[in-house]
Amino acid sequence: MRFEHESLAQRVRFASGEAAALVRAEVERLGASRVMVIAAAAEAELAQTVTAGLPVVLRWDEVVMHVPIEVAERARDAAAVCQADLLLSVGGGSTTGLAKAIALTGGLPIVAVPTTYAGSEATSVWGLTEQARKTTGVDVRVLPRSVVYDATLTVSLPVPMSVASGLNALAHCVDAMWGPRVDPIDQALAGEGIRALAAGLPAVVADPAGLPGREQTLYGTYLSAVAFSSAGSGLHHKICHVLGGMYDLPHAQTHAVVLPHVLAFNAPAAPETERRIAAAFGAGSAIDGLERLRRDVDAPRALRDYGLKETDAEDAVQAVLDVVPDGNPRPVTAEDIRRLLRAAWRGADPRTMTDDSTTTNSTTTNSMTRRTHGD
Repeated sequence: MRFEHESLAQRVRFASGEAAALVRAEVERLGASRVMVIAAAAEAELAQTVTAGLPVVLRWDEVVMHVPIEVAERARDAAAVCQADLLLSVGGGSTTGLAKAIALTGGLPIVAVPTTYAGSEATSVWGLTEQARKTTGVDVRVLPRSVVYDATLTVSLPVPMSVASGLNALAHCVDAMWGPRVDPIDQALAGEGIRALAAGLPAVVADPAGLPGREQTLYGTYLSAVAFSSAGSGLHHKICHVLGGMYDLPHAQTHAVVLPHVLAFNAPAAPETERRIAAAFGAGSAIDGLERLRRDVDAPRALRDYGLKETDAEDAVQAVLDVVPDGNPRPVTAEDIRRLLRAAWRGADPRTMTDDSTTTNSTTTNSMTRRTHGD
């Protein structure tokens, strides 16, 4: 065994019902006196509660999915004008992503308080969208210095959005299993993340107000993000970033739909990794475990339910092919991407990706309300 692994420096506080106290402690520890709070309008009341008593100089609520560059620039200017010395994000991936965009150029420390299962808070990955193209990168400056996990803050997230967001976290785990920089530590973290998410999400569906399922899902989310940040972005995330940037698709639902198709495509070419994923699900095969979970939680099924046109899927083929990561378990052709996107668009049986057949079986599709804070 020979590998190189780098762990990121980040403080994590995990305690249900203690967000306000933990946030205050982290702000004081970092010596901040001019806090810029970033929270979408829908999270304003929650953010007020979490940040009570802090030296807040600005509350910023312009939060947009996929972080358009013009939104980032306005927020950067506002942070400079108010002379903020710390960014406090309260919300989902779009909110954390905006804080990262500010930190990328301004170098300000971030304290992140997640209200979804996006996982962005535990990675050094940033993303910006300009002219319908999403660009991502890695920079230690955007890694939040502290993360405060409080499962009570996720209880208001509706079950459908909780499912989509949790499956987004699961996609981090699966991509980490064969990411371009993957190592055994990444795989160990991702495997435990899969186990926790597979246990937590059905519990959230069965008891939305209960904390045990929410805590397991948050725990799995953190593990998934740490594994993903180290292993790097695999084929699944490259596809979803292209679709999100080009067509402004809802982030979490896009990941939830695309994931089984990429898993079914890659798994036959990585049998040892496939067995590890299957074991984490407690299933005979990786795809069987994922499909069982998706069935139990009534997962999103088809990209057409979220605004993607059939012609859009065809137009995205080359853009995806251009960013296929090195070291994907199997070679990827334009026809492979075409079949995968068509299957995800219509909600086909993902098992069709394991062979060369272009015939797909339609399944019942599931529509959900688009919510920015679920990203």
